[in-house]
Amino acid sequence: MTQKVALITGSSRGIGKAAAIRLAKEGYDIVINYARSKTAALETAQQIEALGRKALVVKANVGDVSKIKAMFEQIEAGFGRLDVFVNNAASGVLRPAMELEESHWDWTMNVNSKALLFCAQEAAKLMERNGGGKIVSISSLGSIRYLENYTTVGVSKAALEALTRYLAVELARKNIVVNAVSGGAVDTEALTHFPNREELLAEAREKTPAGRMVEIDDIINAVLFLLKDESSMIRGQTIIVDGGISLLV
Repeated sequence: MTQKVALITGSSRGIGKAAAIRLAKEGYDIVINYARSKTAALETAQQIEALGRKALVVKANVGDVSKIKAMFEQIEAGFGRLDVFVNNAASGVLRPAMELEESHWDWTMNVNSKALLFCAQEAAKLMERNGGGKIVSISSLGSIRYLENYTTVGVSKAALEALTRYLAVELARKNIVVNAVSGGAVDTEALTHFPNREELLAEAREKTPAGRMVEIDDIINAVLFLLKDESSMIRGQTIIVDGGISLLV
């Protein structure tokens, strides 16, 4: 079994779906993970199969370790290997810090942070069988700067970036390269849940030094770069793709 396989969590829509399709175009068979959007996941699978690649659709809430283990059992049964893991699935409760409840905190940290650790543990077992692999997580600027109503997500993404550094060191001996990509505001379906969505988009349009907002393809291009052999000496880094907006005071 020499055909390379990529898992993209949360790949039924948005950035995850775009990553899945681009990786299929690059020649990977794809594991599509979703939590609720089965119809959208199946549509993504159809697009991947139309490109001549295989697609395995797996329902799993990656905030639940038992569901993670079950997902990787399906991957092993379906493909017998894993070469790339794009840790994209994300969720979060968008409220001011003083209005957060314990359940909001636990839910967000589980999906956005805990999932990376326990998915990486399972991914590494499959990757090392074939000499190594690549792990890339999707982060956001809220990990390093204040964004309104973003406390749980911002803190969870900061944890994700810290975990990226630790995994990069500990998995290096298995020839597994670990990095992250942090994007500026991207107009995806996920952004519709932000109460201050229009303000975020207006700021991105008006203030981004590059002269335009970040688009999904900008994020995917950075992910693809980190998956290439030419970038293998980049380890434990979070590459910011924001058109320069985070450089402004």
